[in-house]
Amino acid sequence: MSPASSTPAVPVVTMTDVSKRFVIRKEKSLKERIVNLARSNKHKDDFWALRGISLDIEAGTTVGLIGANGSGKSTLLKVIGGILQPSTGEVRRRGQLAALLELGAGFHPDLTGRENVFLNGSILGLTQQQIAGFFDSIVDFSEIGEFIDTQVKFYSSGMYVRLAFAIAIHVDPDVLLVDEVLAVGDEPFQRKCLDKIAQFQREGRTIVIVTHDLGTVENMCDRAVVLSHGQVIFDGDPVEGVAALRRDFA
Repeated sequence: MSPASSTPAVPVVTMTDVSKRFVIRKEKSLKERIVNLARSNKHKDDFWALRGISLDIEAGTTVGLIGANGSGKSTLLKVIGGILQPSTGEVRRRGQLAALLELGAGFHPDLTGRENVFLNGSILGLTQQQIAGFFDSIVDFSEIGEFIDTQVKFYSSGMYVRLAFAIAIHVDPDVLLVDEVLAVGDEPFQRKCLDKIAQFQREGRTIVIVTHDLGTVENMCDRAVVLSHGQVIFDGDPVEGVAALRRDFA
């Protein structure tokens, strides 16, 4: 758990009435899409992944986003991180965010691990000099040293995660966003990542994590936000949140 603080909690993320709409096309081929281009909207479906979400995430807290598959939790994490823009509503952020979302997101497959470290570091706001200073530590944490000059398209999913996580934690983020990708790594590396997250908690950083591991939510998080069909059905104590999710499954 994050250490208690005598100062008032400051939101690092504020979401106000946020909804996210996706348009799903029914056409199965390019030919069908061209034929239906000038026709009505009957060949499109609207899907609202999020509806009317209003949340404050306070500095120094660890928040678990949980829910069934398709409940909107990964979409919500991407909206928090600015990867997706909301269809309606507003998101305000403070501080440096680092996101560990879709596997390999932000990696260029034809570049080597070394080149991707510098590319990702630049995208996350570091200077080339800063990245060079962190480089050895990033490689050590990732444990893929002998493959650092190999194109990442030849990496296994576990190697992707190792390098992506190592880069994310070296950005010195105020807010770390973590999706299910940690489940891809082997158990010793998962433990290493969780230990690093625990260190971030002790340092008073903010963590938002999407996971199906309900034990992690109960043991690691200060707060659970439970989603169902794009809406928040519970927001509060993690143990109670896990119970609310299980009731929703019933």
